[in-house]
Amino acid sequence: MEKIKWGIIGCGDVTEIKSGPAFNKVSNSTLVAVMRRDAVKAADYAKRHNVPRWYSDAAELINDKEVNAIYIATPPDLHELYALATIAAGKNLYIEKPIAINYTSAKNIVNAAASKNIKISIAHYRREQPFFKKIKALIDEKTIGKIVLVKLDLYKPPLTKKELTLDHYAWRVDPKRSGGGLFHDLAPHQIDLLYHWFGEPQTVKGISINQSGNYVADDLVTGSILFNNSVVFSGTWCFNATSNTDHCEIVGTEGAIHFSFFGGNNISVVTKGIKNIYSFENLQHVQQPLIAQIVNYFLGTAPNPCSGAEGAAVMHIIDQFVKGD
Repeated sequence: MEKIKWGIIGCGDVTEIKSGPAFNKVSNSTLVAVMRRDAVKAADYAKRHNVPRWYSDAAELINDKEVNAIYIATPPDLHELYALATIAAGKNLYIEKPIAINYTSAKNIVNAAASKNIKISIAHYRREQPFFKKIKALIDEKTIGKIVLVKLDLYKPPLTKKELTLDHYAWRVDPKRSGGGLFHDLAPHQIDLLYHWFGEPQTVKGISINQSGNYVADDLVTGSILFNNSVVFSGTWCFNATSNTDHCEIVGTEGAIHFSFFGGNNISVVTKGIKNIYSFENLQHVQQPLIAQIVNYFLGTAPNPCSGAEGAAVMHIIDQFVKGD
């Protein structure tokens, strides 16, 4: 295999800018086919993005002989269905985060891929962005000494009645499609980075509740993790707040790192009373750095930047936060 020829299942909003165009901008990679159940929207996407072929049936895309790797970008409830079909067809997989609707489904995907020797990567794309790679470097270089504590707060106002009429928002708070609420949509990015930075958890505990009753999904989640390296994490996700908060603090024995997961371009590092600011520009296609690494992995020239097993581990933490098991 000299080039990865991609097919996308679910060419919706996330593929318009975040991921879709990147498949044609990465070396040894091209997007050759897309699928959406709405044939009109599939055809429109293909036309606007200069994709040679489109389908309204996932099976037809999966069995397209030119396609040798598939990106699943549907809501999580369909990830397992399409992943197992792709694995059965012998094609490598790139799956949107979270890997699946729950941990059981995630394990099914990972086990099936292993049994068929299929390569699988998960779209925890922040791992490869310069902003978050810098934070990992600061941690690894012990810039703030030994890490002892991580505190995270993410607050957002509730979705409006108008927003809830739009599928772009509605599926995210439908547990049957997303696995839960906005926590399941946003927290996987954060939890994956914590897992990436600090390793395996020893103890995971959480509380999840629907306080507002605006929709079926819970709108407030708190969680704590004791990692095997003795780092302690505590986080709160509130989607029934009066204003927005997006802040994470990593506390070490010699200082602290402050940053936002979703809304900021600056990393603030305080050591011995001195503050240093590291600034980064926004990326045009946020998934492009990760996709570049995945293409190399599929071609056998680089390690897997985010494995299915890691995606399943993140899903396990999510399930423990919201289900207490």
